[in-house]
Amino acid sequence: MRVVTKVPYDDLREAQVFARKAEQAGLDGVIAAENAHNPYLLLAAAALATERLQLGAAVAMAFPRSPTINAMISWDIHHASRGRFYMGFGSQIKAHNERRYGIPWSAPAPRMRDYVGAIRAIWRCWQTEEPLDYHSEHYTLTLMTPNFSPRPNGLPTPPISIAAVGPAMLRVAGEFCDGVRLHPLTTRRLLEEVINVQIDEGIKRGQRDRKNFEIMAGSFIATGPNEATVAKIREYVRYRIAFYCSTPGYWNVLRLHGIEDLGKKLNAYPREGRWKEMAAQVPDDVLNLFAVVGTYDTIAEQLKERYSGVVDTIALTAVPNDFDPVPLREVVEAIQRVPGRFERYNTDWDVPKQPAEQAKSTAAAAS
Repeated sequence: MRVVTKVPYDDLREAQVFARKAEQAGLDGVIAAENAHNPYLLLAAAALATERLQLGAAVAMAFPRSPTINAMISWDIHHASRGRFYMGFGSQIKAHNERRYGIPWSAPAPRMRDYVGAIRAIWRCWQTEEPLDYHSEHYTLTLMTPNFSPRPNGLPTPPISIAAVGPAMLRVAGEFCDGVRLHPLTTRRLLEEVINVQIDEGIKRGQRDRKNFEIMAGSFIATGPNEATVAKIREYVRYRIAFYCSTPGYWNVLRLHGIEDLGKKLNAYPREGRWKEMAAQVPDDVLNLFAVVGTYDTIAEQLKERYSGVVDTIALTAVPNDFDPVPLREVVEAIQRVPGRFERYNTDWDVPKQPAEQAKSTAAAAS
């Protein structure tokens, strides 16, 4: 099992210091999400401070940027890191697209399928210097002049994952992507009965091999060298669980476990600005349903019980900026010994990822 963690958001220099320590701790990678800050800047800073770590956008927003813009930014980080970049896209929900980004909304799964295809077509154009000629339902790209084309970098194509919650997006991930980034409001039961079933269906449709596909758990994990550190992270996790429980888009998992009433209770809190009151509404049994909590000496075995056989990568939650990489390294190594089904990304340029005819034939299935 692979292990990643988030870089600090607020300061690019701090992100570099953290990334170096994460590398010393033996972590497989660091990730950055597009919340209050641009994830690409954090990953670019980390790229220049490390030699081995995978650098993942988990996730960057797709639809507010044209495919060409996202392709260019990711290309540059991939080049700067000598091939260590991992592209992760998210669609975001309708309200954020329309009211925060100011862009029209459409069915996200078929649009994301075409978006991933467009990104790969642009990258291939730059790497092979062949003409850009991409046609899909949502994107038509036929112009790429020398002045706007980076030179071939000789690196493997970056892997692409997408964030997925619903069945359609999970199938798109399995059929067209190198991995999926799952939402942290996830349980083992949901993974076994819903998520992996849909992913496997997509993999089967795409005639692909599961060993080349990575399932990344969103992972609410509260751990640290002592109980005081764990307690602090646990309360941060409790707040995050409360926030997601308040959002109807995530209530399917609450229904599965018979706790939808909690979501309905919390639904009004964000609208009323009652952010500080939300966490107290999440009891310990609900926190433990979604989170794995324990000190360094117990967390690896707990993660094995929660995730073995159903995910390939976990993300440690809220690792303190001043963490000591030496004790964490033993924990990381113990987690990495947990078996997973993922082996490697299929990043050869000559492997077709999304032929135009395949994209057209699956348009209805992804909707």
